[in-house]
Amino acid sequence: MSEQQDTPPRVGIVLVSHSKEVADSVARLAVGLAAGRDSAPVEGAGGTPDGGLGTSAELISAAAHKVDSGAGVAILVDLGSAVLTVKVLLAEGDELPENAQLVDAPLVEGAIAAVVASAGGADLEEVAAAAEEAYHFRKV
Repeated sequence: MSEQQDTPPRVGIVLVSHSKEVADSVARLAVGLAAGRDSAPVEGAGGTPDGGLGTSAELISAAAHKVDSGAGVAILVDLGSAVLTVKVLLAEGDELPENAQLVDAPLVEGAIAAVVASAGGADLEEVAAAAEEAYHFRKV
């Protein structure tokens, strides 16, 4: 009997920002602090396809499908219109993976908590809860 070499599917994380640089930087930070190359699948979906500021349904959808391994996709966002874009995608029902979920969490702290939880094997509900718990991280 051979030993299983593959890691089990992990919850994917999509970080939506109005800025490509912000989304990609937060993704790198979360992966670097969480587990490096053994991390959960994480993608930034920032800005518009032409590199401008804003949100893009197409970029969000592509990122969600890229990180989807069957364990779920947690989507964290920065500002209001990003929330609306993701809600529209979820309502349409066919643009995002079936198991995608908008998570009510701060982008930076939530991303780090989500990636750590997913890298540790947490399911989608646990990943979302870890990210949401980041609202309670006191700084003073």
